[in-house]
Amino acid sequence: MNGYGPKDLAAAFRTVRKNTVQVAEDIPEDKYDFVAAPGVMSVRAMLSHIIYSPRIQEGMHRGTPVTTLKGFDFSALHAKNAPEERKTRSKAETVELLKSEGERVAKWLESTTPDFLAQTFTDTTGQNPRTRFESLMGVKEHEMHHRGQLMLVERLLGVVPHLTRQREEMMRQRQAAAAARQ
Repeated sequence: MNGYGPKDLAAAFRTVRKNTVQVAEDIPEDKYDFVAAPGVMSVRAMLSHIIYSPRIQEGMHRGTPVTTLKGFDFSALHAKNAPEERKTRSKAETVELLKSEGERVAKWLESTTPDFLAQTFTDTTGQNPRTRFESLMGVKEHEMHHRGQLMLVERLLGVVPHLTRQREEMMRQRQAAAAARQ
């Protein structure tokens, strides 16, 4: 491995989830059913998807880890998660689940070992080996993809994303400090 281990993976996931929670908190509850374009998930559906999608990776790597995805039943995992993912929840319930499920996943990532993360498995053809580490990084990357979509939705709703607000505040502080030095 390259020095990036289980604790780093968990910390990175926690950072991503913290930012997703902030987005969920910033979007008004009356906009949770907003759909940006036909065929796109609503805010509520996307947040629910973010909450439950790590279970796919857990299904592959937790308990009895796969050695190949050949014959792996993704449909069964999706079907198992679908009832929970489709539930209509309040904003408060959604935010709480983002936090609790996020911490549950982070603790699991943290409990893995470097040897486990270095193990390989193959794709559905029984070829193209990749490491569990690569696969589990996908949990974070998948969430970041959807959070990017949600940040665009925030803009459509007139909400300035928190990361933009933070960057603008840092710029204001730098400008003020530079002006004070003159």
